[in-house]
Amino acid sequence: MAREVERKFLVTDERWRADADRGTRMRQGYLGRAEGASVRVRQAGERAWLNIKGATLGVERQEYEYEIPLADAREMLETLCREPLVEKTRYRVPVSGHFWEVDVFEGANAGLVVAEVELADPDERFEKPPWAGAEVSGLARYYNVCLVGYPYRDWSEAERAGE
Repeated sequence: MAREVERKFLVTDERWRADADRGTRMRQGYLGRAEGASVRVRQAGERAWLNIKGATLGVERQEYEYEIPLADAREMLETLCREPLVEKTRYRVPVSGHFWEVDVFEGANAGLVVAEVELADPDERFEKPPWAGAEVSGLARYYNVCLVGYPYRDWSEAERAGE
């Protein structure tokens, strides 16, 4: 079984930019949401993927990902996916043997910045960089699939603070 182990944190400041790559612009949308999974189309630069992810909360979920033709992804994003699309630029930042992915959201989710680190095991140790704040791994509203139905622009101040 394919699985993903990921921890997600709010980003507290801009210090991560000093070690970040140039970033990749992404657009993604959801084709529907079954009770137990989400189906996503993602365009990242000039490549695209279809992704099926388990809908469980927490740091470990089932995940399957398949590369698809870019033209197909663009058509699905424009004609089949729910609005608003999730738009962001993803930066990779090396930190003590791990690559952190910092997502700077745009559009309906502008102002939201989160960092994720993928791990081999839920108990794997990692160094949390000083720019990574509160952990939000278990808060569904930070999942990209939830940002479509309840975008960051609509959140209360308490929700934006990670509460």
